[in-house]
Amino acid sequence: MGRAGAGTITATFFNFSHDLIARHIPAAWDVVSPEAALDARLRAADSVLRRVLGEDVIASKEMAEAAELALRATEACSRPARPLYAAHADLPVPDAPHLALWHAASLLREHRGDGHLMTLVSAELDAVEALASHTATGQGMSTKWILRTRGWSAEEWEAGRQRLRDRGLLTADNELTEAGERLRQHLEKETDRLDAAPYEHLGAEGVARLTELATAFSTTARENGAFPADLRGKS
Repeated sequence: MGRAGAGTITATFFNFSHDLIARHIPAAWDVVSPEAALDARLRAADSVLRRVLGEDVIASKEMAEAAELALRATEACSRPARPLYAAHADLPVPDAPHLALWHAASLLREHRGDGHLMTLVSAELDAVEALASHTATGQGMSTKWILRTRGWSAEEWEAGRQRLRDRGLLTADNELTEAGERLRQHLEKETDRLDAAPYEHLGAEGVARLTELATAFSTTARENGAFPADLRGKS
């Protein structure tokens, strides 16, 4: 997205505190250019993938197959109303299969993510409410990591939870109510609907094979310490 301003970043990323972003943007662009940041990100991805997957997996025919399948799925992604996907789609596809897969996964993630933000806005959930309700499912980021990485204070976090309680979506002990569970299920179902095109384009057989390959890769990465043990959870 180039030298994006704080407002643009807050709008497109949705769940970060604007105050956090504004403390670093646009000043960050005086430290590192967007082009240099992209180059560093690609080098970091290469280094981390080699560490958590191993050189044999990186060089495997399965990696090349997964990259080809994932890139094929991205052919059906669309740019309108999807700013983070569109920005990534303007970047070149890396030559190395493991980085091509990483790039394709980024495209698919942001295409889905942009659609998900549409559903959150439609459900009238603000950034903290969206995060808190997701955390309550047990599938989202834990409170510890949200407060550490998203820029919200403990007081803002608790205020967001209280708003969810006032709407009947969260219990006093921060569990989803039946209405809260229905809402989260609706959000995921609607996100799936908005994001169906890439997987319809790839076809059922291709989706099944890509899922098989990606699951094997992610399992290996997780076993090799790719993710903090306390990253996800209800607390």
